[in-house]
Amino acid sequence: MRRLTVTMFLSLDGVVQGPGGPDEDRDGGFEHGGWTVPYGDADLMALVTGWFGRASGFLLGRRTYDIFAAYWPLVTDEEDPIATRLNRLPKHVVSHRMTTPQWQHSTVIGGDVAEQVARLKEDDPDGAGGELQIHGSGGLVQSLMVHNLVDEYRLLIYPVILGTGRRLFVEGSPPTALRLVDSTITGAGVAVHTYQPAGRPTYGTYALEDS
Repeated sequence: MRRLTVTMFLSLDGVVQGPGGPDEDRDGGFEHGGWTVPYGDADLMALVTGWFGRASGFLLGRRTYDIFAAYWPLVTDEEDPIATRLNRLPKHVVSHRMTTPQWQHSTVIGGDVAEQVARLKEDDPDGAGGELQIHGSGGLVQSLMVHNLVDEYRLLIYPVILGTGRRLFVEGSPPTALRLVDSTITGAGVAVHTYQPAGRPTYGTYALEDS
């Protein structure tokens, strides 16, 4: 059984759109693309590299897949710990239109995505475990949250407010309690919180009891 982990960059106001470059995602007139770049330091790279080292496969939404496929196959340095994992490990792209992905070791998931992702989590042919990792792909994550398929969220909170753009936790997200299992801050000020789902939220009150 593999764990499904999510790694997501968020602004302080929860925006996940266009983190990597000005033209990465301009949907809705978004003009803040590339907002994570000034905060990319050695601390951040060490964390991300460590996470990629745990991967046994990747699950990506179509937009993120296309961005990755246009870049990572061109990185041929055998010492690059991210490129080697992305280029060599299985990649599963969720798409209802793509039929023949060109990036090596890629397969397409269509139809009942939740059912197929559940099967991918169960699929561990060599018994090594590892992680089925989602990077970005906010829309895909939202759909899997509904089916309780996410085992861990790695949320990188950047010290910037954007004021506009797509968010990960939107109105209508399933109410979920989370347990903080790790937390650190990079030298550039990115707060990295790792959470695991902990069932439904519980509630209480601060109201004074009747005397």
